[in-house]
Order: sequence, then C-alpha cells, then structure tokens
Amino acid sequence: MALNENGLAAARRGSDFAALARVIKQHGLLNRRLGDYIVKFVVNATPLAVGWTAFVMLGPSWWQLVVAAFLAVVFTQLAFIGHDAGHKQIFAGKRANDVVGYLHAGLVGMSYGWWVGKHSRHHANPNHEDKDPDIDISVLAFTSRQAAARRGLPRWIVRHQATLFFPLLLLEGVSLHVSGVRAIARGEVTAPRLETTLLAGHLIGYLAVVFLVLTPLQAVAFILVHQGVWGVYMGCSFAPNHKGMPVLSSGQRLDYLSKQVLTSRNVRGGRFVDFVLGGLNYQIEHHLFPNMPRANLRRAQPMVQQFCATNAIPYRQNGAVASYIQVLLHLYASGAALRAERFGTPA
Repeated sequence: MALNENGLAAARRGSDFAALARVIKQHGLLNRRLGDYIVKFVVNATPLAVGWTAFVMLGPSWWQLVVAAFLAVVFTQLAFIGHDAGHKQIFAGKRANDVVGYLHAGLVGMSYGWWVGKHSRHHANPNHEDKDPDIDISVLAFTSRQAAARRGLPRWIVRHQATLFFPLLLLEGVSLHVSGVRAIARGEVTAPRLETTLLAGHLIGYLAVVFLVLTPLQAVAFILVHQGVWGVYMGCSFAPNHKGMPVLSSGQRLDYLSKQVLTSRNVRGGRFVDFVLGGLNYQIEHHLFPNMPRANLRRAQPMVQQFCATNAIPYRQNGAVASYIQVLLHLYASGAALRAERFGTPA
C-alpha cells in the first residue's frame, strides 16, 4: 500500500525524536547490557554443541532430520546475535562488536559485511520503494509498480506470491549464502580475505561433516531440511516487521520519527515471542533506537507507544497470526493487476 495524504497529514512534520530520546536516555535504556549478552552467548553455544555432538553420536540415521531442524533453530538464534552486533548493541566500540558479528556470521555461513551494509540501507529508508533493499526482491512485489516491472518466471511468481510466500522462504537460507558470496566476489565488503576464509571454512567444514557421517542420500536430506527450516525461520522473523505496512515512494518525505514508526509493526507476545523473534517483535523501538540492547526493547515499548499516542502518530502492534495475515493480504493485493491481466478481468 502507498502512504496516502491522510497518513502524511497524521504524521508530525517537526521531529519530536529528540524529546523521546531524552526520555529513553534518562531511563538508561541505551546503556549496554553485556551481562545479558554473555548469558545469550552461553545459551546459544550450549545447544550448538549439543546439536553437533548428537549429530556425530547418532551417525547415519534418518533421525538426523530432527537434528537438522534443531540446528536450524540454533543457527537463527546465532544470526540474531550477529544482527545485534551489527547494530553495536553489545559493546560500545565497533571493533568488539565486529568480532562477535564476524564470528556468528561465519558460524551460519553469512557475509557479515554484506549484511551490515544492506541492513544499514534498510534502516535509513525502511519500506522505501526505491531505496530499501529489503523490498527489492526479484521474485516478489510489494507495490503494483514493482509487479508491473517483473518479467518471465518472477512475473508468474508475483501473480501467485501470497500463496507461494512461505514455500519461497525455504530458499531464504540459500539466498543468504549466495548473496554473501556475490558481495565478496564483487568487492562490496571491507574485509574480503577474512570473509572468504570464514565462508570457505564454514562450507568445507559443514559439507565434510555431513557427508562423512551420513550416507549420501541422508546427507542431502539433512542439508535440505536444515537450510529450509533455517530459511523459513529467518524469513518469518523478519517478514512481520514491515511487510504490509505503508510503502514510501520517492515523492514522499517524512521526519525520522514518523518514517520509522509508520513503516514498522510490532508483534505482541510475552517473553517466549521475544526469544523466538530475537527481539525483532519490538520493531518500532528497534528502528527508532537501533543500538538499544535487545533486553531493553521490552522496557522501551510502553514509553514509545505512549509518546506516539500523545503526539498522534499511528503505532501498529498486532499478534503474530494477524501480522502474517496482513503480510499475505498485502502480497495478494500487490499481485492483483497481474492476475487480472492473466484472466482478462478488471483489476
């Protein structure tokens, strides 16, 4: 959907962000929470070690597909730490955060440098039709203009994208691997030798262990399940955050506070949802304060929501199921013109 004039009128033109930031700082919510992250490191390292130990001990068995799904969940939790490091949420200095970020990205086979650059562009222009790389996906369309520009197989996929969305997420993990390799090959990362070493080490070690322990057929099945579940989990963690929210075009201008709030959606839930979604369920607070430690987002949420209510800035928060439904409805609407073209009926 495009942000209409009523939406623009509702957004405050003068930035009230400084006032909100003062409240957040007064409550110490931008202070680092190193102790919490040390706990997260241990919590993630333990199941990672348990998963691979179980893999080796179990040997050539079809029960390894359960291990594959388990490790996919662990990989996603590791990726969440890499995300936090990229935003400098863990340490005050860039170098220490980068060490953690490169390590965790290497463990899951992603390019940290590629992801940080891409994600920074997203945060600068969330849901912007021309500037946000997260809605510039060749096989999906989030506006009618994007849909009209698709050709060949992507055009057919966009026509049915609401139905195909979750199946397509099975390929998200592979896409993350490939995008990282391409970025390194194109010289788009700042530490190409380090990233090449990390990605090559991950790939060689991963394939060696899987094919040495399992039969060839089991190894292929393990990889498909592991990468597929990881892709779905990663995609489902990011999809509710902005998909189905207003999409900005080049002619629309919003102040920082309004831009971040109006294009983001929070997902309701308790601490279980906080854990499952890696704190990304507080997407509004995260976008307003990207370097806020994950543990503080829950505390900041009621302050930000109240501030938005006081200043007449729409604040969207839905349950998980409702969020995914809105994503699918948006995708369905974006592909309407192509379906109408196919069947020769008015859009």
